Amino acid sequence: MHICLGDNIYGFDSKDSAKSMDAAFAPAIAARIPWAAVLGNHDQEGTLSREGVMKHIVGLNHTLSQFNPSELHVIDGFGNYNLEVGGVEGSGFVNKSILNLYFLDSGDYSTVPAIPGYGWIKPSQQLWFQRTSAKLRRAYMSPPNAQKSSAPGLVYFHIPLPEVASFDSTNFTGVRQEGIGSASVNSGFFTTLVETGDVKAVFTGHDHINDFCGQLTGIQLCYGGGFGYHAYGKAGWPRRARVVVASLEKTEEGGWGTVKSIKTWKRLDDKHLTAIDGEVLWSKKHTGKVE
Repeated sequence: MHICLGDNIYGFDSKDSAKSMDAAFAPAIAARIPWAAVLGNHDQEGTLSREGVMKHIVGLNHTLSQFNPSELHVIDGFGNYNLEVGGVEGSGFVNKSILNLYFLDSGDYSTVPAIPGYGWIKPSQQLWFQRTSAKLRRAYMSPPNAQKSSAPGLVYFHIPLPEVASFDSTNFTGVRQEGIGSASVNSGFFTTLVETGDVKAVFTGHDHINDFCGQLTGIQLCYGGGFGYHAYGKAGWPRRARVVVASLEKTEEGGWGTVKSIKTWKRLDDKHLTAIDGEVLWSKKHTGKVE
């Protein structure tokens, strides 16, 4: 599955935002692989509003993106949704979500005059996330094949959380080459993530030449890595995409079970498509660098 972390187009330079998005997502569509996207802070700066951009995205082929939760009439932003990854067909987990993916709209810019800077994830979105997480946890811990704890969750949005600024070169994997472009206020979403207990990693975009992962209070906070050529980068520093792989347990009967580990690395757009910075984001046993 291919996931786009926002600023899918640079709206300011786009004379036709729909055509620009068609081009941006064309490789995933042509490959016929499932893909999903969230909004960044520049997508709406062209000929479509944020609402219009998200409506266009959800209408494209092979996308799993959703406009907003169908059961909610009021929620901030566009493109708040979750995807459930079911167990292997024929296994005892085919009707359970063994990996939960959450997507949120982190906004563009502050709409509060007294607060400058970028947007943030609002209380209505956090409440939806909490309720969704709790519902998925109950289902996972209920028969058949009731589990003892939540299935692992991964969260995707564009603007990094303020907590990302707490890392330095001694406690992350990757590089930090620019400041952390988070909101100027702390919305408390990181605390919400910790409280729910199921989220193992958060993936954000926004800062194009940062590509690191660092762990804080049991949650990995990761950049996707600068991927697109339509925006700024750094000379001599190859564009890159983060790869995330969830591996499954083998049951005693030889079938497939639940998720046992989540690993990541980055693939560079160089001559050899070099893979770098492999690490274990989460496992049922431990986390750390891949040997």
